[in-house]
Amino acid sequence: QLTADIVAELKRQATGIQTHYHDLTAEPLPHWSPVADASDPAVALGNQMLEDFLAADVVVIGAPMYNFGIPSQLKAWIDRIAVAGKTFRYGANGPEGLAGGKRVIVALSRGGFYGKDTAAAAMDFQEPYLRAVFAFIGIDNVEFVRAEGIAIGEEQKAQALKSARGKIETLVA
Repeated sequence: QLTADIVAELKRQATGIQTHYHDLTAEPLPHWSPVADASDPAVALGNQMLEDFLAADVVVIGAPMYNFGIPSQLKAWIDRIAVAGKTFRYGANGPEGLAGGKRVIVALSRGGFYGKDTAAAAMDFQEPYLRAVFAFIGIDNVEFVRAEGIAIGEEQKAQALKSARGKIETLVA
């Protein structure tokens, strides 16, 4: 819901925007394998994901929290875009990101409360991981829309989604 709202707001504010949609749950990527042959369809699909990512100016990601981290489908996608020589390289001074200049907007959903001022903050391996991955590949323009406590009850879920939608209006503006 939130990623669709983000994309709709982007389209509302900038006419003529082109979008490319990947549903990693409906069409999951096979997990990366270092022994995959170039003729493997999974390699071609991974290469297409990388090319789509490199061509994008704005990337919108939906990232629900699964067991304190991101879903394996999203991790499989990250494994396809974090490619030495394409989105980062190692130099004399360490790693250097090559994918800068992009804007990434991540819609996070969480059953509980994991914000930095909560008792469960130390169990958040979702947002810090995503910040680290994108920084590693050179993207420092990462924005988060959070819907927290959605498993607490219907009233809290409605409030969390309302709050997140309010954030979308200020993010995209």
